[in-house]
Amino acid sequence: MAMESLGDSLKQAFRKIAGLGAVDREAVEAIVRDIQRALLQADVDVELVLQLSSGIKKKMLEGKPPEGLTLKEYFIKTLYDDIVRFLGEEKADMQLKPQRVLLMGLFGSGKTTSCAKIAKWFKSRGLSVGMVACDTHRPAAQEQLRQLGKKLEVPVYSGGKNPEKIAQEALKQSKEDVLIFDSAGRDALDEKLAKELKEMGRIIRPQEVLLILPADIGQVARKQAEEFNRLVGITGIVITKLDGTAKGGGAIAAASVSGAKVKFIGAGEKPEDLELYDPQRFVSRLIGYGDLQGLLEKAKEIGIKPSEKLMKGDFDLKEFYEQIASVQKMGSLTKVMEMIPGMGGMKIPKEMLNVQEDKMKRWKFVIESMTEKERTDPEAINSSRVRRIAKGSGTTVEDTRDLLKYYKQTRKIMKLAKGGKGLKRGPLAQLVKQFGLKME
Repeated sequence: MAMESLGDSLKQAFRKIAGLGAVDREAVEAIVRDIQRALLQADVDVELVLQLSSGIKKKMLEGKPPEGLTLKEYFIKTLYDDIVRFLGEEKADMQLKPQRVLLMGLFGSGKTTSCAKIAKWFKSRGLSVGMVACDTHRPAAQEQLRQLGKKLEVPVYSGGKNPEKIAQEALKQSKEDVLIFDSAGRDALDEKLAKELKEMGRIIRPQEVLLILPADIGQVARKQAEEFNRLVGITGIVITKLDGTAKGGGAIAAASVSGAKVKFIGAGEKPEDLELYDPQRFVSRLIGYGDLQGLLEKAKEIGIKPSEKLMKGDFDLKEFYEQIASVQKMGSLTKVMEMIPGMGGMKIPKEMLNVQEDKMKRWKFVIESMTEKERTDPEAINSSRVRRIAKGSGTTVEDTRDLLKYYKQTRKIMKLAKGGKGLKRGPLAQLVKQFGLKME
């Protein structure tokens, strides 16, 4: 994940505070310098970084901790609260009711993909959704939206080269609760594009006008957001492609001070790789504190529930495969682990969190080639059995050994995560409770 470097730097800063012997001027200034360095590397505007750091130093060096908090706890709370405020403070809100949504942005911002993601977001919350292909400027845009609509089982209104007529026909024909309009983009916001977007707004009369901004533009996001807001008027911002750039922190910070609220953030290519922006939850994940609410929402959306045996670290190969396959529907394992309290800060090998679909298919063949005893007791699988399983499954010996290694690593990590007192007191205790699982 491209935001990983910012997250790692922030986690390190919080760990430093927790390990301080004394919270004095020297310690405060050293940690504030670390924060400054991390934010500047994420392409956050220098002026914004200086405002944040001076505010933190003033509170820590001139203020006093509230009653009941130690100086160290106050430092952690101050740093967390100020970073949250810095990245937006308020949680975004989207009404779950019939409405029209107009998307706009420059060429290459990810509007068409975002259109499908937002459609998926509304649909998974019980509303019927339609998409309207009004981008006639880019030749492949309408066909791309039709293909995305087919995958999502969402109707797409398209046809013709006049965006105004396409919008008018969609408004006449559609019966869906939510109608999302994909508009044309350009290389720059000029008077011609502004006029076209204003006309689209007049015809559609949208309740939401969302500006799509790619995270790789970094701090330039502020200028674009302000310009679109001035010429066209927007109700919110969608930050896309957070998984592909180190500038994501800069883009979010810049958009947050533009006068328009960040409503959605997207990190990934899949339709479900979109979430309503909540600065508190975003920062909590970033610094390794997890996001239990987000994990529960994703699990509910996909319709999965974690196995009690998996949570205990006591599972066979078949259960292991089924659970990993289910969890992958929620997004990459890296993202899922970041959402579990206590797991985001664990040093988990990256190869464990990047299990590709083709590897999962080979593992399925490997497991199906095993005997019942081998599936329930993988420790019994010796070298000769590995060769037999590989041959019977049409895979390689390396595939079989890879699966067994991954299985053993996962068991070890799950047992470590629950802690010496078990799941009643370990960092997964809250997760277990929220999912309604009962552990002995």
